[in-house]
Amino acid sequence: MADPQTQRHYRAPCPGCGAPVEFRSAQSTHAVCPYCQSTVVRSGEVLSRVGKMAEVFDDHSPLQLMASGRVLLEGREQPFTLIGRLQYQAETGTWAEWNAILEDGTTATLGEDNGAYVFTRPIDPGRDLPAPERFRVGATTAINGTPYSVAANVQAQLVSAQGELPKLPPLGQPFPVVELRSDQGEVLSIDYAQTPPRVERGRAVRLEDLRMQGLKDESARGEKARQFSCPHCGAPVQVALETTRSLTCPSCASLIDISGGIGGELRHAVQDEPVQPLIPLGTTGQLEGVVWQAVGFQHRMGREPGDDETFGWDEYLLYNRQRGFAFLVDASDGWSLVRPTTGAPKLSANGQSATYLQSTYRLDSQYRAETTYVLGEFYWPVERGQATQNRDFSGTGGKGRLSMEQTPREITWSVGSLLDSALVAKAFKLDGQKDLFRRDDAAPLASAGSIGSVGCGTIVIIAVVLILILLLFSRGCSSSCDPNRENCTSSSYRSSGGSFGGWSSGGGHK
Repeated sequence: MADPQTQRHYRAPCPGCGAPVEFRSAQSTHAVCPYCQSTVVRSGEVLSRVGKMAEVFDDHSPLQLMASGRVLLEGREQPFTLIGRLQYQAETGTWAEWNAILEDGTTATLGEDNGAYVFTRPIDPGRDLPAPERFRVGATTAINGTPYSVAANVQAQLVSAQGELPKLPPLGQPFPVVELRSDQGEVLSIDYAQTPPRVERGRAVRLEDLRMQGLKDESARGEKARQFSCPHCGAPVQVALETTRSLTCPSCASLIDISGGIGGELRHAVQDEPVQPLIPLGTTGQLEGVVWQAVGFQHRMGREPGDDETFGWDEYLLYNRQRGFAFLVDASDGWSLVRPTTGAPKLSANGQSATYLQSTYRLDSQYRAETTYVLGEFYWPVERGQATQNRDFSGTGGKGRLSMEQTPREITWSVGSLLDSALVAKAFKLDGQKDLFRRDDAAPLASAGSIGSVGCGTIVIIAVVLILILLLFSRGCSSSCDPNRENCTSSSYRSSGGSFGGWSSGGGHK
């Protein structure tokens, strides 16, 4: 019997330029010539040229063609190799899908979105799927008996590709993509670019767990910052990350949208009443064993239904090349580090609790959130006035945080936990300013054990604390705290959750 490896491997000259085009998988129907960018289709032993593919853009991914790794599937490790890449764009941003060939000859997808990864495999949904418009964001459905929540319903389009591919939507033509998520951390994507729709299911993975080999050399990336003139003041503006879709001018703080490229007319918004972040952008710090760089900052405000008062909080966008993006939230109840979830927590019938990965969280508050000030770079087109409907939940013991943010096209969940304020200050080497980081999470000043053992020093400390409390109370009564510029709170508090940056959800199509 012929060697299956030999059966899968096929090479033929490109009909466009004559250079060799290889097919390593029998399931690959398309390939992009690495020399002339011709898109070729394989039909038996014949290659036909059907057009020319746009060159892939540098998304600063550590992945590249022919990188390999090992993934745990159905209790067994399987080697895989990346043989193709598709780059997509939607109103929510851009992402890449890597075509992987497994040891058994089947293919899978390693979805990559701003450093978050999901490994998915094609499945049979077991029934005819409805039209994409039937999937309403926030509704529930079932595939093969498993309940899912509709997390996103967007229009996407292919912008570039390379290598060999099992599918190839028409370049630049929009098609619907629906994303479903379960409370067990699964993500299921439905791609309507073909008939019947392609369905894939999988889970979030980390590169270090995949034991990847053949990744790009960090020093060989040749990263060069893009630069353009601010449309408001004319000062030079540099773009450090390829994934950036909006950023602020370092001179006048105007918010600039570059999602349409930097070669054309740039939309911008002047920002008044600047907010100064405690953690300077560009600073690096180690949290939970990962070195993060602060690349973005936004001040947000919330208002609960029927409440005239507003409250404010700050969010820092953190970046790590291996882990992607996370959010460091500075709220009245403390600091927290949160990341978007892959799955979708299950809400109780009355909406007062949510369950995710066997953990239960209780509802603390629900409110309308709005972005009021922005600094730095963001991987989604952030705007002043950008609004979401939010629900915040806290876990058993009060440390865990779960947050839901909803727009008409997407629901994003984020999960994380509270951090000690002193730990945050130390992580970013700001120990000298640790008092400025102190929030409601601060531990008691001292524990004397009994009233009889309280000394004069302790009494003085208690008196000072009481005076400070009275001053803060009088300040709250006079409404002198400006939530537009500070972290103020009304009768309720902002339970540190995620951000509108839920675009980095890590799903197969997100």
